[in-house]
Amino acid sequence: MTITLGIIGGGVMAEAILSRLLTEKIYDPTNILVSEPQQQRQEFLQQNYQVNVTSDNASVASAAEVILLAIKPQILSIVLGDLSGISSSTLIISILAGIPLQRLESSFPTNPIIRVMPNTPATVGAGMTAIATGKQVQSHHLDLTKKMFCAVGKVVEVSETLMDAVTGLSGSGPAFVAMMIEALADGGVAAGLPRAIASELALQTVLGTAQLIQTTKIHPAQLKDQVTSPGGTTIAGVAQLELQGFRSAIIEAVKAAYKRSVELGQR
Repeated sequence: MTITLGIIGGGVMAEAILSRLLTEKIYDPTNILVSEPQQQRQEFLQQNYQVNVTSDNASVASAAEVILLAIKPQILSIVLGDLSGISSSTLIISILAGIPLQRLESSFPTNPIIRVMPNTPATVGAGMTAIATGKQVQSHHLDLTKKMFCAVGKVVEVSETLMDAVTGLSGSGPAFVAMMIEALADGGVAAGLPRAIASELALQTVLGTAQLIQTTKIHPAQLKDQVTSPGGTTIAGVAQLELQGFRSAIIEAVKAAYKRSVELGQR
């Protein structure tokens, strides 16, 4: 058995990436080894994706050509002790929020390391991933990483100094958008719509608006102006959003997530 991809951690984001890598045939399941401490989760991943599973991080470190670190950032120091057997040629890809390249490179000074921040729409191939490269990374490492994450959506390369901001915006953003969709649906119910219809209307409205802006390249403010006719319904709603501090709340949410990402990296 040749293991070309090792995944440390079998949580939601790891599964999202794994599923897309298999769907897009970037890797064969027989060449993937996932380390996951929970037996039930191991069985789930093995049964649903036919990948190899283990609870031994060290076995992944010694066998894989590429390692995807997909654990909680708070337990990194514990897991690092299991990875001492890693080859100096192994590419390490980290999706750990807030953990800077400098910290990883101090533990693996000879390894190529790439810091990556994906988001949960990766599950359906509609993710947004930012990539920052470490000192030892060569072009073929970057090409492979981009190929992997293009399987889960769009990819941008950024300076590492921007990764915490990326985390606050696209990493945490799906939760903010989901809350907005829920609130739109609740508003429809409050106005008399059945829940199922309100939910469908809210979801398609957000999806369609995003697709419209993406396709036409129109600025969001311009689209808002096009929809708000003088004395109409939309401008009445926009006035209420401004009164309630809607835009300010979103800005502050992104800033709070950014600050938390910075804090995680300082531990």
